[in-house]
Amino acid sequence: MKKLMPPKTSVLPIITATVLVIASCASVPPPVEQMAVSKAAVDNANSAGSNEFAPLLLKSAMDKMDAAERAMTAEDYSNARQQAEQAQVDAQLAAATARTSKAQKAAGALQEDNRVLRQELDRNAQ
Repeated sequence: MKKLMPPKTSVLPIITATVLVIASCASVPPPVEQMAVSKAAVDNANSAGSNEFAPLLLKSAMDKMDAAERAMTAEDYSNARQQAEQAQVDAQLAAATARTSKAQKAAGALQEDNRVLRQELDRNAQ
């Protein structure tokens, strides 16, 4: 007489499912490093002259940094990271825009100086 054996079940799917459940329950770590990098980017944009040359971009970066700080306080770390990353990008763009505007302004001043010098040379040559 044959004995009925219970169906063989693999332990691997059970372990995999358990690991997935545990991983999905794991909390997102606080984005402390990203917050520091983003704050530094906002400070850099501010010191680069973004208040004058890219005020809307700087304001956007500052607003997003404030939102990231509020999300950190609320322990919404995923949102905090996203807001901080966006603040960093806005701040970097603001700083680059400010530097570009300053360079263009300086180039314009140099061109004007060259024009004046040429006029004086032409006048002296006559």
